[in-house]
Amino acid sequence: MMGGSLFHHRKHSWPTEEYINRSTLQQFDFDSAAPPEQAWRRRLDSHANILKEFSITFREAVQMVRLGIRLWSYVREEASHGRKAPIDPFTRGSCKPSASQGVPLGGMGSGSISRGFRGEFRQWQIIPGTREASPVMANQFSIFISRDGGNKSYASVLAPGQHEGLGKNNDEGISSWGWNLSGQRSTYHALFPRAWTVYDGEPDPDLKVSCRQISPFVPHNYRDSSLPTAVFVYTLVNTGKERAKVSLLFTWANSIGGVSHMSGDHVNEPFIGEDGVSGVLLHHRTAKGGPPVTFSIAACETQNVSVTVLPCFGLSQESSITAKDMWDTMARDGQFDRENFNSGLSTPSSPGETICAAVSATAWVEPHGKCTVVFGLAWSSPKVKFLKGSSYNRRYTKFYGTSETAAVDLVHDALTNYKRWEEEIEKWQAPILKDDKLPEWYKFTLFNELYFLVAGGTVWIDSSLPSEGMTVDHRPARKMEKGDKAVVEAKLNCGERGVEHTFSVESETKTFPQLSGEDMSIIPWKVDESRNSSQLSTVHDVHTEMDDVGRFLYLEGVEYVMWCTYDVHFYASFALLELFPKIELSIQRDFAKAVLCEDGRKVKFLAEGKSGIRKVRGAIPHDLGTHDPWHEMNAYNIHDTSKWKDLNPKFVLQAYRDFSATGDMSFGVDVWPSVRAAMEYMKQFDRDDDGLIENDGFPDQTYDAWTVHGVSAYCGGLWLAALQAAGAMALQLGDREFADWCKSTFLRAKPVFEEKLWNGSYFNYDSGSSSNSKSIQADQLAGQWYTASSGLPPLFDECKIRSSLQKVYDFNVMKVKGGMMGAVNGMQPNGKVDDTCMQSREVWTGVTYAVAATMIFSGMKDEAFATAEGIFTAGWSEEGYGYWFQTPEGWTMDGHFRSLMYMRPLSIWGMQWALNPRKVILEAPTINTMDRMYIPPAPFRSCQHETSARNVAKKGKVLREFRFPLFMPMMIYCEFICKGKEHVLGACFL
Repeated sequence: MMGGSLFHHRKHSWPTEEYINRSTLQQFDFDSAAPPEQAWRRRLDSHANILKEFSITFREAVQMVRLGIRLWSYVREEASHGRKAPIDPFTRGSCKPSASQGVPLGGMGSGSISRGFRGEFRQWQIIPGTREASPVMANQFSIFISRDGGNKSYASVLAPGQHEGLGKNNDEGISSWGWNLSGQRSTYHALFPRAWTVYDGEPDPDLKVSCRQISPFVPHNYRDSSLPTAVFVYTLVNTGKERAKVSLLFTWANSIGGVSHMSGDHVNEPFIGEDGVSGVLLHHRTAKGGPPVTFSIAACETQNVSVTVLPCFGLSQESSITAKDMWDTMARDGQFDRENFNSGLSTPSSPGETICAAVSATAWVEPHGKCTVVFGLAWSSPKVKFLKGSSYNRRYTKFYGTSETAAVDLVHDALTNYKRWEEEIEKWQAPILKDDKLPEWYKFTLFNELYFLVAGGTVWIDSSLPSEGMTVDHRPARKMEKGDKAVVEAKLNCGERGVEHTFSVESETKTFPQLSGEDMSIIPWKVDESRNSSQLSTVHDVHTEMDDVGRFLYLEGVEYVMWCTYDVHFYASFALLELFPKIELSIQRDFAKAVLCEDGRKVKFLAEGKSGIRKVRGAIPHDLGTHDPWHEMNAYNIHDTSKWKDLNPKFVLQAYRDFSATGDMSFGVDVWPSVRAAMEYMKQFDRDDDGLIENDGFPDQTYDAWTVHGVSAYCGGLWLAALQAAGAMALQLGDREFADWCKSTFLRAKPVFEEKLWNGSYFNYDSGSSSNSKSIQADQLAGQWYTASSGLPPLFDECKIRSSLQKVYDFNVMKVKGGMMGAVNGMQPNGKVDDTCMQSREVWTGVTYAVAATMIFSGMKDEAFATAEGIFTAGWSEEGYGYWFQTPEGWTMDGHFRSLMYMRPLSIWGMQWALNPRKVILEAPTINTMDRMYIPPAPFRSCQHETSARNVAKKGKVLREFRFPLFMPMMIYCEFICKGKEHVLGACFL
């Protein structure tokens, strides 16, 4: 692990034959039992080294001492109320992070359990916002083998014995089990959402075993992908001359990780289900009044496989049936008593007692024969309850209900449907895996980085309807008939000042008889003043029942506990847009609603020690909250993010990208008022009226420790891109006045940006006079990345874009360990890493992927893959630092991590977006049309208090029927107005 070889060579292929005997592979060549040709691989006897966390320098400590004191005080205050602060660098878990992670279990948003590559079940996130990293060592698969004649027998846990949590082998607990596996001939192969563990003659030299782990992560399947379940398919191949009796054992503790098993009052019960599915339910009563959890462990009985259970055993000597008793029974008989199915509910556990359950599946395997045994795991925790009171039903309850017995149905359906899931997964992955133009490391890393959508603390609730405590105005919108026109009016009322956005939506019913006025109805969302917080209630958009995919949350990271952190979602959202676009649109709608609301409660911002209000109207929230998401946003309180310069442009850019990519006109109509409001809000940061926003001398951006002065490459570039995106979107939705303002502002701002920042080679970090103002920022073309991703023309001349990217590649990438670490955030022109602050000297994994995506768009594919490969080499390779399936926010030059299991690395899907461009990108203009557009003399009139959407809705209805590429109206408009025919704008849409 992390030897000197990391910086001397690159490995380009990991053939299966290097890890598994070729004859064994041939024997598994059926029923997907063999690992895929391309996968992330490890041997089970690989050492799981302890990971090293970053530390700050003395200078950084001095700079942040006041922040540290305030943060310490805030963490203690939150703890006094029984809450965990969203950012807590002072508290460390009992389990030190190690290089032991593997593919997590389950679908999205219903709680997750990770599984290490050596077989342990760990990283428990059943309760939203909480994580128990330590493995529950009683949760294991084991194997018992005997052969005709009785000369040979084997009994072993199917995990190497050098595990934490194991004591002396003479006790009555799990240490009494047979931890006999060395792991030298056993290997792990990961290709999310599946994983293979192959035991090539361990523990029995004449028995080959393959375990295939499958979870229902199926792109565009919004039902099955929400299910909290997983399947383990064991394929047994007997290469010996004698018939073998093989019993596989699945044991499970009644625990949700940590010390949860100690609370007591837990019970187990056996069940026999349909289609041969039988097993044990483990009913877990969570501490402190949390929602209950029910686990189901089961196996599928067939003509060749018999299933028996032991509903309850304990881990102490006081237990009526101990773990040692259970093991001895299996070693002797290979099964349990069939009468155990009739035992009913177990006696509730006492406080401090751990109870477990076991399911055994037994089969005879003939000489040179094969057999398949299938186990299932499901967990049902139907209700999500956040610490400050709001509760919701999880998405899967829409299909399975909220009963505890849903766990039986979940595990049954998993065991009967997993083959269909695999077919859909293979169909999705095959085009990428078979693409010979792509590097091998990229193919499997692309899929494996998706682990975060399961293990990143995701919450997926049943519907967009608010739960208890939320206020909804259910009155229908007022409808008025005016001759042959139907007009629907609705008012959007947010905040104490009662700012109203009035939409007057007009459509000619005789022209579009298939669209009634009801199609554009809007039910307002408002503030419940009794709670003194901004409440997002229902917006009845133009959705069908099939469009209702509920609401989705995922954490910035398991160490930064904030939901849907927006400046980071900017990078990660490509994965959702590609694979679950309806979820992506749902998240954007949540933020669109939030723009127009205000939360006047006072908050102390820790960096400066000053107070402000929690949420400012017109500003994109940093996040959707921690302890009461959607109700109490902006859990982040280091800085006042209403003054950040990147959040609003990022919202505009994401809204337009999603709008152009999906062609969903109803989405465009829904979010347009917020897009416009977000742009208008930013005008206050143009201090000198040159069209360009300025930063304010503090870290007012996603790099929240990296101070910015004046015009910055990062925020200024995002602003230019947002002007272009908002102008294009306004034009397509019929808001001509605002489109003209965007164009005129862009034409004033762009030359200022280039004059202040372009130095002939790249764009300076900022226009200030600090020691790092001329630094080479890896992320300097973030705005250009999004314009290219959205089918918009380039922001700058192509020669400037390529020159900047080449500079980043030559300095930020190749001058750091020969390009095998990724792109460092900041690099001085003299080739030394910018050590101005903690973040400038870090390599950010997600930013590196984003830079690589920008390179792909600019035709620099070789440099792009070399740049991104540094993240694989340092983070995922066997010679690297050990960050697989827990990719951190970043690492330092010596490989020390900050913030494991982080959202931003999902931006690797931005690379795939660039490699597989949509039609809107392929047909994009090659020149910046804003540079050539005629600007009418009429000045832009701010509509801070009222926005007319009459034309927006009208054009929206038409474009829902005609889904031509969304940039076309802008091009047609350019052609007409350049000929002096402004009056024919409507033709663009007809």
